[in-house]
Amino acid sequence: MKKIIQAKIYKGEDAYVGECIDIPVFTQGKTVDEVIHNLEEAIELFFEDVVDREAYGIDQRPGVLVNFEIQPQYA
Repeated sequence: MKKIIQAKIYKGEDAYVGECIDIPVFTQGKTVDEVIHNLEEAIELFFEDVVDREAYGIDQRPGVLVNFEIQPQYA
């Protein structure tokens, strides 16, 4: 059973996008803080609808590990 859900945040065209790698959850926000908050809510809502967490191999109380993708700035 996975005890950590992996997610990534990256800059989209108009907003930041949050995307889980282990489960089909996507969200967005105007700021990084907003997208993190939205990811937390979206993950909770996803698991409210999922009857069998074991089908996804996810522990009952998983943590969330978020990677943030940045675009390098060149001089």
